Amino acid sequence: MGLTAKIRTRDGWAVSHAVVTVTDMTGTQVLRAEADAEGAVRDTTELAPGAYTVIVTAVGYAPAASSAIVTASGRAEVGTVTLARQGGTELPPPGPWTIDPVHSSVAAVAQHLGISSVHGRFTEFGGTIEIAPDDVTKSRVEAVIKAASVDTDNGMRDTHLKSGDFLDVENHPEITYRSTGVTTAGSDRWTVHGELSMHGVVRPVDLDLAYLGTGADPWGGTRAAFRATAELHREDFAMNYNQVLQAGIAAIGTTLRVELNIQAVQGDSLPQA
Repeated sequence: MGLTAKIRTRDGWAVSHAVVTVTDMTGTQVLRAEADAEGAVRDTTELAPGAYTVIVTAVGYAPAASSAIVTASGRAEVGTVTLARQGGTELPPPGPWTIDPVHSSVAAVAQHLGISSVHGRFTEFGGTIEIAPDDVTKSRVEAVIKAASVDTDNGMRDTHLKSGDFLDVENHPEITYRSTGVTTAGSDRWTVHGELSMHGVVRPVDLDLAYLGTGADPWGGTRAAFRATAELHREDFAMNYNQVLQAGIAAIGTTLRVELNIQAVQGDSLPQA
């Protein structure tokens, strides 16, 4: 019985100080609960079956409201509620920003044998972000990834990925991305349009970008955080290798889910260590 929910930021972190308020259709408050350290809400208050409004608030975040139906069991499972940072449309200060590879990650996931996923990452990369002063849609992003830095925690698999069947790092040592434009997709979300060059092929690729906030770092600088995702298809980049099993299932999926977690330091260079 009662209400369960998980409160998360757009980058997946728990919002431990969130408050969940439930009202009935007359607007009367029937339940109020706080999230625990893991951002979870578990309240055992018995609710009468029917429709309710669930409002989630937290200092520093925009409120989120959703509907919930309480079943005859008296249970309301709200699921995961994602909170956007208050004032999320405020971008970092205009000017150049430099990606900090030590505190950033470039990861990808592919399906394996049709039943599980293989996770990989690139360990050597860098890039710059230029925030336009008057019009965010004129901002620019450029990034370079060392193809040979691919790492899936399996030496044999990594060697195969570096070969001509896939990345062909000897002939194409760099993967590059250059933006061509930015469009607004939400209060703190944007779509970055750009061109990805990989394996000697250039294709348009859009990044779904969320701005996570800006703050001071312990070294006297200012940092901004972003999370971006994209979906790539290997055949678009002339990586057609595959092994088909007896059941007709491809050993390696043709779709890659890419996830970027980026910290950028204000300025046109990284501070000296």
